[in-house]
Order: sequence, then structure tokens, then C-alpha cells
Amino acid sequence: MTAVALGVPRLRSVLPSGEGRPDVPELVDRYGRVARDLRISLTEKCSLRCTYCMPAEGLPAIPRDQVLSTREVARLVGIAGTLLGVQEVRFTGGEPLVRADIVEIVRLSALAAPGIRLSLTSNGIGLDRKAAPLAAAGLDRVNVSLDTLDREHFRSLTRRDRLPAVLAGIAAAHAAGLAPLKINAVLMRETLEDAPDLLAWAIRTGARLRFIEQMPLDADEAWQRASMVDAAELLSVLGRRFLLEPIGREDPSAPAEEWLVDGGPATVGIIASVTRSFCGDCDRTRITAEGGVRSCLFGDDETDLRGLLRDGSSDEEIADRWRLAMWGKKAGHGIDDESFVRPVRSMGAIGG
Repeated sequence: MTAVALGVPRLRSVLPSGEGRPDVPELVDRYGRVARDLRISLTEKCSLRCTYCMPAEGLPAIPRDQVLSTREVARLVGIAGTLLGVQEVRFTGGEPLVRADIVEIVRLSALAAPGIRLSLTSNGIGLDRKAAPLAAAGLDRVNVSLDTLDREHFRSLTRRDRLPAVLAGIAAAHAAGLAPLKINAVLMRETLEDAPDLLAWAIRTGARLRFIEQMPLDADEAWQRASMVDAAELLSVLGRRFLLEPIGREDPSAPAEEWLVDGGPATVGIIASVTRSFCGDCDRTRITAEGGVRSCLFGDDETDLRGLLRDGSSDEEIADRWRLAMWGKKAGHGIDDESFVRPVRSMGAIGG
């Protein structure tokens, strides 16, 4: 394992040319897409070690002075919401709940961009203590990562025996009104047969389940296109127990295709990032924990905003840098192309 494989960023030394870019405030790109969904990673640290995300030893620690501060995160949220047309912000990691200031980040972000929708992706550990304070601070909803209800399979996949803590966090999120509560389950060969039980549980508890095809973003670089579980195989397994009726996407930019379960009203979603790419409708922009803009999850180039946050640059100057970074967004991830090269940063280093 090399240090690069664990997530060393490559900052752009030259920004894309703005030639041809329309004079609009939004985050547009050359293909007509507009980024309205912002993902901000708050840390590379995590309380689990999921095999599809992190190495067993965890990611190399980012020096504290290189991680965006509470107020820097909130300032970027304010710029995104008031100057760039972003409508929803999701805080990710690593595990965002390991940051002691997570409630304050949410509170200041809600103040910086009134009316913007704030959500969080978590593994659920610690959510039993923080769900109510986060809701009071302005958080609207949460996504919780949960791949199986089988305790031994969970322990093997995450390298930690923490399933009860995750379930307690989910219960607390429901109680705090963080809705709709979505469950993200990565499709893995070792937990595929657990999928029907997970769907039945989600329906019973009122959670919205979305299965996600595993992407080539694991730090161990074990992902193989030929052996991954795809959407078609999952539908076959679920179809043994449930009647599934395709109903498409909620909106064109939504990553999950939805299926009605047993006539409804319950649904199940599948995010088939690899086999049913939705790059043409992507509306996301990403900020890493160090303050770098990533226009695409699978692109290695990052554009630094942290330096501007700390050198006295104005909000409009930061917004202009962000606009140029997004103008250079590629057409798609190209996983099925022979020329595809997996990103040097893993999911845990980029932010989900």
C-alpha cells in the first residue's frame, strides 16, 4: 500500500479556462449541468473500517491545521447557498460525528444560508447522543450507512462489532424527526443474501433503503468490475421475496432509481453508479476536509479554497474560483472505458 493510494490529493496548479462559460452565478459546466447539491467532508477519521472504504489501519491523519475549521465550513456553506445557487448541503466524512464541533457546524451553516437543506451521512455510531441536538441546530435529515442486519457479517465487513450502536443511532434519528431517514447499503458479495431481510426491516421501521453498487474507491484497491454485485443481480435476489415494480427516479438528477415494493407505498432505491451511470444528470459539487473542490467523485484534480479562506479573499473571489473549478467538470466517470484509471484517493479520503 502506498501513501498515494491512501488519499494524497493533487491540487490543480492551473484552473480550467473560463472561455465560453455563460455569465451566470450558478455552478455550471460545459455540458449544461448545474451543481445544486454540495457534499462537504469534515474529516478522514471514522469509527468503522469498512472494507470498501478504508484500510484496516485507517487513513493517514490530516494535520489539524489543514482541516477546515468550524467557521470555514459554515462560510463555504454560506457562499454556496447565497452566491452559487446550491440548494442542499450534505456533511460527510470519514464519519462526521467524530468531530466534536459537529452541532456547531450545523448551527452556523444554517445561519449562513437560511433556508438551505442540511443533511448528514453517518455510520450511526454516536447518533443516539447527537440526533436531538443536531435537529435543534438545524439539521433536516440523515443518511445512515448500514449494509446488513447480520451481526457477524457486519463485524466482518466493518472490522468492528458495533451493529447495536448503529441501530440505536437510527432509532434516535427517527425520534428526533430527522426525516426522511435513508439507509445506504453498499452491495457486497458477502452480504447479498442479507438484502431481503434489510429491506423488510427498513419497511417495518419507516426508513427509505437505497442499495449502492460498489465503486472503485476502496483504499485496499480490491474492487474488480467482473466480480462486483450489480443492480440486476440484486433485483433477482430481492425478487425471490418481493414483487418489485420500476417507477424510475424522483427527479432526473436523483442518483437512485426507485422500485415499488409489493404494490406500495414502500419503495426501494438502487444507485447503480457503475452499470447505470447517471453522470449526464449529475448535480453535485464536493469539498474535501482540507478545502479542495472536486468536480467529480472520480476525478483526481482538486482546486484549493482553503488558501483563499485564509488569505483575506472575499466571498465573491472564492465563489469565482469555485465556478471555474466546476466549469472544467468531465462528462462522466468512464469506469467502463479501457482508459479508466481509478482515483488515487479512496472514498474515505474524498467524502461520500
